[in-house]
Amino acid sequence: MVIDLGVKEKLRSFIDSIFQPIISFLDLGIQKLQSINLVVAQGIDVGKYLSVFGDMPSVWQKVIISILASVTLLGSLLIFRSVMRMYYSVKEGVKWW
Repeated sequence: MVIDLGVKEKLRSFIDSIFQPIISFLDLGIQKLQSINLVVAQGIDVGKYLSVFGDMPSVWQKVIISILASVTLLGSLLIFRSVMRMYYSVKEGVKWW
């Protein structure tokens, strides 16, 4: 079956008109990502945000450091617990599958 060349071009232009908004949105995203000129591996200067605590006596600085360390430890333990629960639920689901 031979498709007329005019019908083929009309079909192609119809399909292009359907996907044109998506393609233009993706092209705009690509342009914005390419125009970013920031240094990604710069890091965060924590001292700038914690300099308020630098005026405190050393005993209070140790208290603040201890609080931050314990919050970090507890947060990592909560994340570990969540990951282990997910692992065991997947393991149990696969066992009965």
